[in-house]
Amino acid sequence: MKIIVDSGSTKADWIFFDQNNNVITSVTSLGLNPEVITLEEFFTRVNTVPDICKNKDEVKELYFYGSGCGSDRTKNIVKNFAEEYFTNCTNINVHEDTYAAIYATVGRGETGIVCINGTGSNVSYFDGQKVYQRIQSLGFMAMDDCSGSALGRLMIKSLFLNMMPKDLATSFKSKYDLDADVVKYNFYKKENPNAYMASFLPFLIEHKDKPFFKEMIREQVSFFAEHYIKNNPEYDKVPVHFVGSVAYFLQDEFREVMAEHNIQVGKIIQKPLDGLIEYHK
Repeated sequence: MKIIVDSGSTKADWIFFDQNNNVITSVTSLGLNPEVITLEEFFTRVNTVPDICKNKDEVKELYFYGSGCGSDRTKNIVKNFAEEYFTNCTNINVHEDTYAAIYATVGRGETGIVCINGTGSNVSYFDGQKVYQRIQSLGFMAMDDCSGSALGRLMIKSLFLNMMPKDLATSFKSKYDLDADVVKYNFYKKENPNAYMASFLPFLIEHKDKPFFKEMIREQVSFFAEHYIKNNPEYDKVPVHFVGSVAYFLQDEFREVMAEHNIQVGKIIQKPLDGLIEYHK
C-alpha cells in the first residue's frame, strides 16, 4: 500500500493506493506541521483517524508533502514519526508543500512560479527540473504575508484597535468568541496559533466586498506581489500559479492586482491533491 499526504497547518489530506496504483480511499486529519506541533502530537492527531490506524501495517511507501518541512530538522521529525508509526514502510519521502503545489500546477518540463497562499504562504520558481526559493520563510510570526494567518491577525488587530467599522465588528463578535482572554489563550497556549488566526478567513471572504476588507485584501495581495513574487527575476516571463484557500476564494482580487503588476496568472487551485494523484500513478 502507498500513501500520499498533503498537509498544511490546519488539516492533512491522506490518499491510499493499492498495489496497482488505484486510489482506495481518502481521509483527513488535523494538520501535521513539524514547525508548530511536537512529535508526540503527530501520534495523537493521526491516532484519531480510524482508517489510518487500521491500515498502518500495510503501508510500504509514504510520500509526505507538508508545511514546515523545509529544513532537515523538520523533515527528520516527520521521518521519525513515520518510521515508528508505519513499521513496515521501507520507502519514506518527505518534501516541503511547495513540491505538491508544483506537481499540481506546472507541467512536466515546463517552467513557472508557484505560490502557496493558504494558512501560510511562500513562493518558488521551478525551471522544469529544480526548485529555487529566493526567499527563506520565517513562518507566521515574521512573514507568511497574504495568508490566512496574516489576514486573521489583521482582523483581530483591527477589532481590538477599534479600526474595524462598527457593523463589521458587531457581526464579527457575534460569529466568534473574541473575548480577549480566549484570543490570548489561542495565541499563546494552544497548538497551531497560525491555524487559529486563519480560522477567521471565512468571515473575511463572506464580507470581502466591504470597503474595509476590500482594502485589507488589496494591500496584502499587492505586498505579496511586490515583495515575494517579484523577488523572482522570471516573474514577468513565466506563468505564476497559486495554490491554497486564500488565493482560491479571493481569485478575482488576486487576478486584478497581478494584472497591475504585469504578472501572468496561471492556475489557481484550492488543493493540489488531484495533481499529486496523477503524478504518483
